Parts: sequence; C-alpha cells; structure tokens
Amino acid sequence: MPERIWAPWRLVYIEKATPLGKGCIFVELPASANDRDNLLLYRGEKAFVMLNRFPYINGHLMVAPYKHTANLDDLDDAELLEINKLLAATVRWLTKAFRPEGFNIGVNLGHVAGAGIPTHVHWHIVPRWNGDTNFMTVIGDVRVIPQNLEDTYDRLREVIETE
Repeated sequence: MPERIWAPWRLVYIEKATPLGKGCIFVELPASANDRDNLLLYRGEKAFVMLNRFPYINGHLMVAPYKHTANLDDLDDAELLEINKLLAATVRWLTKAFRPEGFNIGVNLGHVAGAGIPTHVHWHIVPRWNGDTNFMTVIGDVRVIPQNLEDTYDRLREVIETE
C-alpha cells in the first residue's frame, strides 16, 4: 500500500487552478490588482515575475510577457530584453533571499515539451540546493516544499523593495 502524505493546504491551490484551455493565468492574474493573492512579485513594462503556485521547489519563479503568445518570434526586442533582465533579477533576488547553490532556468515550448500552459510563453527559474532531490522526488514523485507560498512571497518582496 502506498504511503500517504497529508497536505490539506494544497486543496486551496488545486481548487484555484485554471483548467487547461479555460483562460490564461498569465493574462488574467496581471489584470487583477491583488498582487499578493495572485503571487505577482514584480511588474515591469513588458513582462512580470510571479511565484509558481505549484512549485517544483521553494522559490520557483516564472517570468512572462504581458503579450499573450506561445511563440518566441511574436516577442519584439524590447520584450525579449526586459524578460532577460528580469531573469537576471530573479537570480539576484533568489540569491539574496534563499542563498541557493545553483539554478535551473528554462522555457518549455509546447505541450509535448512539458509546458503546463502551452498558449503563453513563460520562463521558469528554479533555485537548487545540494541534496534538494531526495527519495521523495525520485521514488515517490512527491515534492516537499519547506515554506508556504505567502512566506516565500513576503521574503522575496522584501528583497525587491530594498533594491
């Protein structure tokens, strides 16, 4: 019989999840004014940074353009420049807030490439620590996140506001 991990806090996030094809969080959430509830950390002119509501690991961020597109070719030079500047900023912010030992940064283009929201291009910034992948992830296909999203949000906002 498989082991069970009790995580009642996940139900709130599961119930809030937008089903695939029923809208786009990268359009809807920035249109709202409640950044903390929507986990939006930073609003730029052409792109924004938000926490991943279903993180791989603590501090998992995403950068996305405001423009709703699945194609990199649809982004102009100003959008691509700002996105790259935000990628560098997220590494800086995460380093100050959590002192990770490395990062995975990438973009999944298309559903078959692993994009959970294939209709809106976005980049993932995943902080990494030595030993952060253990038997829970490898064998149990379970993620253990040591901090709730609101506390992660508050810690990163504090770092952003001091820059």
